[in-house]
Amino acid sequence: MDYYKDNNYSRRGPGFFSTVFVALVSALLGGIIAVALVPSVYGNKQVTPTSQVSLNEGPTTPSIPTDGGANFPVTQIAKATGPAVVGIANFQSRGSLFGGSGSTEVGSGSGFIVDAQHGYIVTNNHVISGAEKIIVSMADGRNLDAKLVGGDERTDLAVVQIADTKDLVATQIGDSSKLQVGEPVVAIGNPGGQEFARSVTTGVVSATNRILNIPGEASFNLIQTDAAINPGNSGGPLVNYQGQVIGINSAKNQEPGFEGMGFAIPITDALPTIKQLIEKGYASHPGLNVQIDPSYTPEYASQRGWPKGAYISKVTPGGPAEKAGIRAGDILTKINEIEVKSSLELTHQLLKHKPGDTVTVTVYRDNKTVEVSVVLTEIKSQ
Repeated sequence: MDYYKDNNYSRRGPGFFSTVFVALVSALLGGIIAVALVPSVYGNKQVTPTSQVSLNEGPTTPSIPTDGGANFPVTQIAKATGPAVVGIANFQSRGSLFGGSGSTEVGSGSGFIVDAQHGYIVTNNHVISGAEKIIVSMADGRNLDAKLVGGDERTDLAVVQIADTKDLVATQIGDSSKLQVGEPVVAIGNPGGQEFARSVTTGVVSATNRILNIPGEASFNLIQTDAAINPGNSGGPLVNYQGQVIGINSAKNQEPGFEGMGFAIPITDALPTIKQLIEKGYASHPGLNVQIDPSYTPEYASQRGWPKGAYISKVTPGGPAEKAGIRAGDILTKINEIEVKSSLELTHQLLKHKPGDTVTVTVYRDNKTVEVSVVLTEIKSQ
């Protein structure tokens, strides 16, 4: 299926989005491979910072009273959570035909405040990627400069900060691990940019534990929802019936004939990375210190009579993989007996662990299977 990350690029035709999607995936995948792909896929269990970072310092949005779920007060949720949702514009320098240069808005998305006291805002990394200037549009009409606290390509998460914290209110954070299929949810964001700021759509949790082969989103077991998610919704909150954020809207299925298939990163899985970005300015992930050849596809493997997996094109000297006996040319097929069919699945499995963990890696070499134990190293997002 054809998926795309739903950040908005203003005044572009439908064909442009397809081009952007392909270019974005290629660029991100190339970046992943270049930084020792092992940690390319973000997992469900990240490393918790040693010194605890507290979110929701300062005012937060009010809780929405419920009667056990029989009613779904969308109006109340929109009023309560809307003020904590922001628009985020990505400005970059662009040359002109006359030799001049200037800052142009090249993309936009959404975000939500997680700490009103310090002005911390969560969004998707692809929303702010490459930004030379970030402008945050508030619910009260203010447009404020923001600085990038930290971004993580591997999990497609980022945190920005605004200095003016006057009258800010943060979202309440829920527990996405308790979500049930069929549970009602609300998506809030800026589809199409500021013209449609803080649009509210409603639906249900269509499924949980979905995996998409998109760099960043492939790190998580995603929430699937039929609440409408459109270009510009990226980074905005998916909210439960209590007004709590339970997901970060990130992608949708754009294949012709398919509707109502949006995807969100579970907030409980995202929080460890968010806290790391706030605390350290970067995220820490487990890695093997190998490079993976993305051209090794299941189709290619089938033609050669080889197993599906991640083809190791290079092993970093002195890294954990080399120490364990893994070689260039090996095809990695399993992590802890869980099958790995691609580089993205490799990242997905690795990021279920933390640096220092020991995992059993199965590789195919010289027409036979070899198992080795590897101590995962730390890979930083910067």
